[in-house]
Parts: sequence; structure tokens; C-alpha cells
Amino acid sequence: MEAFVLFAAYLLGSVPFGLVLCKLAGYGDIRQIGSGNIGATNVLRTGSKSLALLTLILDSGKGAFAVWLALYFLDFNAATLAGLGSILGHMFPVWLKFKGGKGVATTLGMMLALVPPVGLLACVMWLVIAASYNISSLAALVSILFTPFMAHHFYGDANLSFMLSLIVLLVWFKHRDNIKRLAKGEEPKIKKREKKE
Repeated sequence: MEAFVLFAAYLLGSVPFGLVLCKLAGYGDIRQIGSGNIGATNVLRTGSKSLALLTLILDSGKGAFAVWLALYFLDFNAATLAGLGSILGHMFPVWLKFKGGKGVATTLGMMLALVPPVGLLACVMWLVIAASYNISSLAALVSILFTPFMAHHFYGDANLSFMLSLIVLLVWFKHRDNIKRLAKGEEPKIKKREKKE
């Protein structure tokens, strides 16, 4: 059953909404724009705030939906596994040769559904840091980093804390180029629009 839950959630998470929406809206392949990422921050570089918002909602929604389904039909442990599966699907979608997004929106959506206090605090941290520094990656890295500690405080569940720790490692791994640019002071601002070459 665990393998089925993980696989089903992976398939749900692997739907590349940013890529699909940009193609439908006439912007072409989002992977050829800006950072090349399929997430909402890069979709914003098309100049369409509404399309970026819709991508954010759908990417976070697939993480939340995977958790809700598992909670409804199974239990909390299965929902935890489903949350992980949805994030793995977003980050490493088979349809895109395992080159997907960085998983921040899907992670936040998953946490809002699975562990609401942790998800809400992470979202608040993201908003505060993003508003202060105007750097999406910095906000994501910091807000996600503290989620295992917050989960331990609120729930005291070792399996949950371990899963969130694993997600932190995955998110930071996917942001490795951003981390290098942050260290050099070269990371672009959220509102800086990049033109297609």
C-alpha cells in the first residue's frame, strides 16, 4: 500500500502546470525563459501575474490534494508519504526527463494540508523574507529550513520530522545554483523581469 500511495502521489505531483499553462497562453516553453524553471517565480518572468498566481495555486494544490486524498481514504502516515510523493513528482517528473521544479509551492501546499500550523508559519516566514529582501529563493530556503523543528514542536512525530528533514534536503539541493548566486550577491530579485534570449 505504501508503494501505491507514493507512486500515485508522484504522478499527481508530476503534472507540470507552469509549463502547460505557459504553452496554452502562448508564451511557449517556460524552460526557455528566465531561469528555465517550471515554477511560479519563473512564470512571473513572462510578465503575466495572473498566470504566475494560477501556477502557484495549482502547484501548491497538487501537494495539498495528495495529502487530503490519503487522509480521507487512509491515515496520517499515508498522507505523510503522499506529501513526499507529490513533491518528488514535481521535482523529478518522468514526463520532463526528471527535470522539474524546485518544489517550494508543492511543499507549502502539502504542509498546509498535513500540518496546518507548520504550513501557515512557513508561508508567513516566506512572505516576510520575500517582502524584506525581494528574493524568492532566499525566502524559500529559510522558510523551509525551519519546518522540521516546527513540526517537532507542534506534533512530536519522529516520522513526520524525518520526512520534512528529507524535503528540506531536496529543496536545498534543487536550489544549489541559487545558493551559489546568493553567496555571490548575484541572485535576481523577484520583480526583475528577464527577457528571452
